[in-house]
Amino acid sequence: MSLTYELTLAGLAVGSAAALSGIGVVVTYRATGVLNLAHGAVAMFTAYVMRQLAVGWNWPLWAAAAVSLLVVAPGIGLLMGRFVFRPLSVLRSGGAGGAQALVASLGVFVLLMGAAGLLWGTGARTDAPELLPSDPWVQLGTAVALAAAVAAVTRWTRFGRELRAVVDDRRLAALSGIDADRVADAGWAFGTFTAGVTGVLLAPEYRLDPYGLPLLVMAVIGVAVAAGLRSLPAVVAVALAVGVGQAQLTRLHPEGWGEQLVQALGANLFAVLLLVAALALPRLGADSGDGFLRVPADTLDSAAGDGRTWLVAGVLFLLPLGFAGSDLTTSVQVPALAVVLLSLVVVTGRGGQVSLGQAAYAGLGALFTALLAAGRFPGLPELPELVALGVAVLLVAPLGLLTGYPAIRRQGLALALVTLAVGVAVSRFVFAQPYATSGLTLGRPAGFTGDRAFYVLELLLLAGAVAAARALRRGRPGRALAAIRDHESGAAAAGVPVPSLKVAAFSAGAALAALGGGMLAMGARAFDPNAFDPVRGLLWFAAVVVVGADSMLGALLAAALLVGLDAGTRGGMAAAVIGILAVLLGRFPGGLYEALHRAAGRRLGRPGLTPLGLRARSRLAAGAAGTVAGSGPPRARRTDRAAGPGPRSAKDTDAPAAATAGQAGDVGAGRRGRPGPRRDDAPQPPPGAGESGPAAADPAGASARSGGGAGRRGALRLPRPRSGSAGAVRPGHRRPAPAGSPAAGGPGEPAGPGGHRTGAGLDARGISVSYGDFSVLSGVGIRVLPGQVTALVGPNGAGKSTLFHCLAGTLRPRAGHVVLDGRDVTRRSAHARNRLGLARTFQQPAVFPSLTVAENVRVGAEQGRVRDPAATDRVLRLLGLDGPLRDRPAEDLPTGTLRRVELGRALAGGPRVLLLDEPAAGLDPEETAAVVRVLRALAADGMALLVVEHDLELVGELADTVYAMAAGRIAASGTAAGVLAATAPGPGPGEGPAPAEAP
Repeated sequence: MSLTYELTLAGLAVGSAAALSGIGVVVTYRATGVLNLAHGAVAMFTAYVMRQLAVGWNWPLWAAAAVSLLVVAPGIGLLMGRFVFRPLSVLRSGGAGGAQALVASLGVFVLLMGAAGLLWGTGARTDAPELLPSDPWVQLGTAVALAAAVAAVTRWTRFGRELRAVVDDRRLAALSGIDADRVADAGWAFGTFTAGVTGVLLAPEYRLDPYGLPLLVMAVIGVAVAAGLRSLPAVVAVALAVGVGQAQLTRLHPEGWGEQLVQALGANLFAVLLLVAALALPRLGADSGDGFLRVPADTLDSAAGDGRTWLVAGVLFLLPLGFAGSDLTTSVQVPALAVVLLSLVVVTGRGGQVSLGQAAYAGLGALFTALLAAGRFPGLPELPELVALGVAVLLVAPLGLLTGYPAIRRQGLALALVTLAVGVAVSRFVFAQPYATSGLTLGRPAGFTGDRAFYVLELLLLAGAVAAARALRRGRPGRALAAIRDHESGAAAAGVPVPSLKVAAFSAGAALAALGGGMLAMGARAFDPNAFDPVRGLLWFAAVVVVGADSMLGALLAAALLVGLDAGTRGGMAAAVIGILAVLLGRFPGGLYEALHRAAGRRLGRPGLTPLGLRARSRLAAGAAGTVAGSGPPRARRTDRAAGPGPRSAKDTDAPAAATAGQAGDVGAGRRGRPGPRRDDAPQPPPGAGESGPAAADPAGASARSGGGAGRRGALRLPRPRSGSAGAVRPGHRRPAPAGSPAAGGPGEPAGPGGHRTGAGLDARGISVSYGDFSVLSGVGIRVLPGQVTALVGPNGAGKSTLFHCLAGTLRPRAGHVVLDGRDVTRRSAHARNRLGLARTFQQPAVFPSLTVAENVRVGAEQGRVRDPAATDRVLRLLGLDGPLRDRPAEDLPTGTLRRVELGRALAGGPRVLLLDEPAAGLDPEETAAVVRVLRALAADGMALLVVEHDLELVGELADTVYAMAAGRIAASGTAAGVLAATAPGPGPGEGPAPAEAP
């Protein structure tokens, strides 16, 4: 028998086990939407149980296998599905909870790992029983048969049809009568069953230990990722190909340094596959969107704002110096580990970027420090230990690009896989290679060789790290990072340079991790690769998120907890405790501190209504009082929308928006450094417009407009604009811009026809967008002029949102140009367009929940075209957001207030062009009237506004120019009255409107 044939058979055996694991991962993901990172831990735990039954208790092999594979493994899956991930499904259905599901999966991983360490010890076992014969054809047949059975079940059975329905749309499947929870339970049970089979098959071939086997199976997840998490035949094919390739590499023995590289590839080809597959997959699932990580506004650091908690923490860290003896072997680990965890606070807690590979950066810091101190680092001489530590930090910081650059285009789970793969690759190809780490020791700096002296040095370094992390988390960079974490698209729209800040966060995190890793190695007086195993990184990540991701005090507490639990106890206690806390994240998504804080509040505080409940009660009481007092006919109250600027009736206790033109002038002053025009000086409609305009001539339309929102949207004929309302203009007339505003042209800037600057505003020319053979936009052109409100209307699917994204910079068109104030910005990003004077709002308010109202607005003032700190207060006053409301977090505010917060952030940067995506969506009539007043005042102040809106009455009373879209083209354009009349249903119901220029 040839060597090639023998190696092929060996590769088929490994590939078959990998295929089984990949099948389970794919089925679980398709049934539940969760990528089960605990798959390897389940495999390890099942293998341990089978060994205990067969070897420890002398059970027959078939009985041990039946209990392990048919009871224990599926039972773990059912418990995970029902008690861990089902509570999280509520958060996930609401667009949140992605990070909690990831951490819960890692929690199960470390919990099973810690439980195995407590039950069976951390040493490796080599006596695992063999379930199947060593013949690889038997194992290959098992994998192929299992894949065929799964494919047959999913294609030809009722359960398979239900599974496909749940995969396509879980909510729609539930509405159709399908028990989605039952399908998910079946997916969890089957997935963990295949994990158990994988562990039982791999345990005899590899060492059975709580750390190595789970990581090996986790690397095999790359097989499922490479198959797109969908195709079972692709899973089998990829697994077998990688298994055979890995085996064939062992026959190669090149000379020189290449031999070690080939050997490393031959042992870790599945880890390489995981890295390549993760890099080739920019997005993964619905949890890769904005707000992947939820961080509560109330953290341990905010509770410690007065400094007393920090004082207590400092005293606790000084206790070992006064009460411990000379041996501080355990204590010296705490400050060093706290520095490493601070790196996760910066990257994950503040920046919102999932980093599962921080152990790699900590290990590189330790390795580089040891190499520099020993004089073995290429190109550099031997350095003193403390200098070597500083140089190592500087060398590792740029390596943050390894994870920072992929983070530019990835979020959530896809980024988690990349950072995990980087950590695994560094561990396997750097730390585990003897040519880099053999015989490597590390001493402590001169004068700090003793434990007590070195502990003092560590406290000084920890204080410096805390100060650096505090500087990164506070002020302008801290708010920008928090904005990226809470809503990345909204941060880019506010002018935050998202790509560069992501890279900076990862580089800073790598530097802090390297500092902590070097301190750990100095404390141990040696470089230990096992101390920086990727499993450690998973444990550290879970601990930080559980205790409080965006809390420096939480990092210190987590470090003390991890070191203290494992000190003097059997290994695995810390992993078990952190795992239990992590799997409970569905019950308290904000972390341990938030749960304790709320529990204390419920126990000590007086039961009562929430702030939202108090506002609702006050509104109901006011409505009842108004009914008793006789507050006038409803129609008279409804006409507030057309009444123009003026005091707004009390809507809620959050300081309603009394937006006057004078306040809009204040914002204009912030943009141009001059007093803005007051409403008395603003252009008024020509005399008689109120008497002879279309609104006066159409009493039926006026009565329709005076009705409620439902009647307004259900009108058969499109309403016309109200010429008599304040700020409106007659059809065919533009609202002239105030003198000196951008619309009228500045000094030395030529004015075009109608008073606007030549090339001013926003101009889209020949915009075309297509997806494959399907054309979404075809040569669309639109102009948004200063001093006017331009509206974009059309039915769903007409292409409005696609055009809006092209204008805002979140989508690049296939053809055409977008010109902003005479400058081609087609290839500019969203944040670059904001800094050139283009701001936008979103259909769903894009606010930053963990920041206060004032901080939300300040982000726009700090990142926009005009960086004016005083603009924050002006905008808050303009929109009625000052007073107590300014210091409230934005996470629990009503929709109307969130709309004002988002609009305020957009205005604070001094934009010349403002794009609004359905600004009245979710607002009641009073709130809509306030928005109308603000937008009219902004247009009168010279700003160019584009409104995408379905409310045609609002368009009629607000817009000067209207573009109507249909089937990806401009069907009509012109004045609001003309376009809305031209696009009204006519006598030919089967004919669509032809492209035309309305009168």
